[in-house]
Amino acid sequence: MYPGNLLNKKGTHKITMLTAYDYSMASILDQTDIDMILVGDSLGNVMLGHKDTIAVTLNDMIHHAKAVVKGAPNKVVIVDMPFMSISMGLERSLENVMNVMQSTGAHGVKIEGGKEHVELIKALGNAGVPVMGHLGLTPQSYLKLGGYKTQGNTQKSAEQIMNDAKALCDAGVFSIVLECVNEELSKAVTQEVSVPTIGIGSGPYTDGQVLVINDLIGLTTSKVPSFVKPKLDLAGEIKKAVNDFSKQVRGE
Repeated sequence: MYPGNLLNKKGTHKITMLTAYDYSMASILDQTDIDMILVGDSLGNVMLGHKDTIAVTLNDMIHHAKAVVKGAPNKVVIVDMPFMSISMGLERSLENVMNVMQSTGAHGVKIEGGKEHVELIKALGNAGVPVMGHLGLTPQSYLKLGGYKTQGNTQKSAEQIMNDAKALCDAGVFSIVLECVNEELSKAVTQEVSVPTIGIGSGPYTDGQVLVINDLIGLTTSKVPSFVKPKLDLAGEIKKAVNDFSKQVRGE
């Protein structure tokens, strides 16, 4: 499947996407029926121990995306454009995206934000680069948004998200991530736009769902978001295996 093929899946196929940040996890996901892999800038929290995604650099994203692409040759791999990498003017932004695409072999990029990126998305489309949009709770802007909380609860913010979604669609994105968007609004956006919406913490009415893989399999040692229902307790299993190994070596 290629990013553009997802346009044909809207309304007929629920799209699934998970994050991956290294070769080993990507190799496992490559053997599953997941539709897409996102090399998210959440790697700042998950892999690098940062308190947010703002500290993630373009080189960080390229380093991890290279490994994921190698591990998942049969999957669509999308790479997050990190903080400020597409906010330094059109020419610099295009150079940064080109760097990601040429260095990693990924199939497209994800861009946080709305109408302010329309010109860039159109230029990337003309250059043949698939772009995934991202609206609602955009972690790179969480300081401006007042923290990590559900978006679209006021008429003003709901109208902005809807208008941004339409603008992104018109600019040529192949899909839009809706993160922590009011459930009623996410349903309305999904019905309004012609491209698939992929939700995270935005209710069941989007065209697909995405989660951080570590949250899904219980590998996150801190508190997971309330909308996540882990399928495993992998952290617990790892600790048990390590303790069993230690006891075996010590002859206990």
